[in-house]
Amino acid sequence: MKKYVVAVAGATGAVGQEIIRVLEKQKFPIERLVALASENSAGKTIEYRGEEIKVKTLTHEVFAQEGVQIALFSAGGSISAEFAPSAVKAGAVVIDNTSYFRMDKDIPLVVPEVNPQDIKLWKNRGIIANPNCSTIQMVIALKPLHDLYNLERIDVATYQAVSGAGAKAMEELMDQMKAIFSFDFDRIEPKKFPHKIALNAIAHIDSFTDSGFTKEELKIVNESQKILHSKIEIAATCVRVPVLRGHSEAIAARFSKEISAKEAAKALKAALNVKVIDNPSKNEYPTPLLANEKDDVFVGRIREDLYDKRILHLWVVADNLRVGAATNAVRIAQKWIEEN
Repeated sequence: MKKYVVAVAGATGAVGQEIIRVLEKQKFPIERLVALASENSAGKTIEYRGEEIKVKTLTHEVFAQEGVQIALFSAGGSISAEFAPSAVKAGAVVIDNTSYFRMDKDIPLVVPEVNPQDIKLWKNRGIIANPNCSTIQMVIALKPLHDLYNLERIDVATYQAVSGAGAKAMEELMDQMKAIFSFDFDRIEPKKFPHKIALNAIAHIDSFTDSGFTKEELKIVNESQKILHSKIEIAATCVRVPVLRGHSEAIAARFSKEISAKEAAKALKAALNVKVIDNPSKNEYPTPLLANEKDDVFVGRIREDLYDKRILHLWVVADNLRVGAATNAVRIAQKWIEEN
């Protein structure tokens, strides 16, 4: 098998480190790994396949200098906007994990289990966009059902882990939990979130828009429609919860045909990278801890609506750093290799 020079931009960040772990786990065909980060992180080392790799400074020239063929970006939207074109110019395909390119009409937005056919559009700009973490797990769970019963509307409430806001957000939750156990909670002031996150739930992710929906909620709407190539009606409420890793979603999906929970479970069990855990009598259903560091989307609480036989209710959980970011990016790269 041909091997590739692969760069990870943002290699010292939470998602960048997860990408490197997934590359190793998936035995990705790497000739040489190039770890890139800001000048402040240059000189640090990361471990890959038992070796210490020195982190290099992300520059416009480094992609050509290193002969990079695949560049995985996870360093923030402004960094992708500035440096991704340089990687493309140097001959690399860019797989970008930020929101910067997602809604560009000529850049494919890809979840390999859902719309692998769009990967070929990378030739437009040399870039493939990785969707929002909550979008990814939702469309993976719903695509098998959409194929059979034709989705008309999705109503989703997300319960999103603090890791979705970065490493400092995870530290903030842990610091607040420590303060609770030391009876010093009142002195802790929130920094990453508008309110204290420990023992709390915050119905506010990203900034509010004039519609009353937040940007995070509109990402789910717009990205899902682009990925599914359909103007399905979608409404989302995104909530931050005091969980370190793993996003959960309560989904009500309406189809154009009647659907039974039994038929839906059968279709989901046959779907790629989906695991059904649905045995309420034994308290068996997905949880964030169960999904931790796993590469599947877990589905449970599959039940028919009490009033409309076209509506199905689902509980969907996935590790947001893996399925919602790193794993999807690596799977895109694997599909790109197959097609090229």
